[in-house]
Amino acid sequence: MTGPLWELLFKGAWITVQLTLYSAALAAALAFGIGLARTSRLWIVRFLSGVYVEFFRGTSALVLMFWLFFALPLLGWQLAGLWAGTLALGLCYGAYGSEVVRGALQSVPAAQREAAVALSFSPWQRLRKVILPQAVPEMMPTFNNLLIELLKGTALASLLSIGELTFEAKLARLSTGESAQVYGIILVMYFVIAFVVTRIMRLLERRAKASVGRASLAGGGR
Repeated sequence: MTGPLWELLFKGAWITVQLTLYSAALAAALAFGIGLARTSRLWIVRFLSGVYVEFFRGTSALVLMFWLFFALPLLGWQLAGLWAGTLALGLCYGAYGSEVVRGALQSVPAAQREAAVALSFSPWQRLRKVILPQAVPEMMPTFNNLLIELLKGTALASLLSIGELTFEAKLARLSTGESAQVYGIILVMYFVIAFVVTRIMRLLERRAKASVGRASLAGGGR
């Protein structure tokens, strides 16, 4: 391929990285917020957060993108393609992530919570000093998998004509007629991005485990 076509693919890869980062940030915020709400003592909070999880976990991210991009303007709001894709992916993967958060929070032994109560910790102190430090390391491997799935899910945004990697690869294929070469290249590019993401997440996982005295376990088999 010529230089301009390579530039096209690298431009698409950068848009893919941006879309992944924006969507992951939104999904992480929703995952922690909804995950915490799912463990609330108030039934109405648990009910509303459960509705969110069931709805967005059972909704197609692609259909949601189409709705946000094509139907939402009929209600008076126009979103750029990048933000429609970000919102759709963030909402859907945030629902999956919230269940990871809920499960990790509930995996913290009850004795730890009782000890924090005995020390007269406030609910916020119990969460920040006792529960989250033990729950976060349990979340990291599954969050890693979800982040890789989110990265691959960004390819759906090409159907909104967002200039991400898959969309730019289509343009390059139409320009050169070399389907095998173009799609082979972007397979490798997706793998490289995913590999870098995995390395970063495993580093964060090791640090999270080291903070609660589990560094040796975190390093096993890496």
